[in-house]
Amino acid sequence: MVEYGLKDKVALITGVNNPYGIGAATAIAFAREGAKLVLVYKKIPRPFDENKTDRHGVDRYYAANAGNADAVERKLKEVGADYILLESDISDEDAVKDIYSDAIKRYGKVDILVNNAAADDETGADTIEKITAKVIDDTFAVNVRGSILMMREMINHRGGYGRIINISTDAAQTFAGQITYGSSKATLEALTRSIALETARYGITVNCVAPGPTQTGWIDSEFEKQVVPIIPMRQLIQPEDIADTILFLASKRARLLTGQVIKVSGGHAI
Repeated sequence: MVEYGLKDKVALITGVNNPYGIGAATAIAFAREGAKLVLVYKKIPRPFDENKTDRHGVDRYYAANAGNADAVERKLKEVGADYILLESDISDEDAVKDIYSDAIKRYGKVDILVNNAAADDETGADTIEKITAKVIDDTFAVNVRGSILMMREMINHRGGYGRIINISTDAAQTFAGQITYGSSKATLEALTRSIALETARYGITVNCVAPGPTQTGWIDSEFEKQVVPIIPMRQLIQPEDIADTILFLASKRARLLTGQVIKVSGGHAI
């Protein structure tokens, strides 16, 4: 059995209200290691068909992200997690400060940050012919500004242990059809390398996980038939696959691993 050394460490994870998502899977993984959790989410209202939420597809995905974290909270209670749950907006500087204030008030420290929250465009306007200033601003506000603000507060509240894990996407460098989303994630990868150099003197590592096509509730059976053949290992990535990698990067075993972008993609987009 791997000893991660995470018991009583405090992990702050954003983007946790989707029970099928990476944030939720990561929270459960940390809880099982005995870590204390500060979990942040924001409701993202999008139209969906309630009759189609019983199966994977955009309706299930939109419903999950539009709601609160009740389903995730039930899972946390099942594993006996020690956590606080905060509804907040990481693109807002004051809100980010409040998140850390609440974390410090409850646990006295933040040891690990997982920047999982992300914004994208669902209107089909994220191409060079249709892009709007609003799509650009809204996407970068969360994926870049919010992530930077969360990292800044993590560094300013640093203690004796520090791990930052950013979540990108395996196609960040070439993401036709979602150019703003892809470029925001490519920016996050560049920030990972730069900030890793700045924080090395504190013993704080900064790494990035770039998932391939991951079943977070949005891939329906028809799309699965299309996407699996372009994954060399011929299977969808599961949120637990990403959570396992995050767990390692957050552990004492990864103490000298920093500034890296690790693709967990089954060979997709390498």
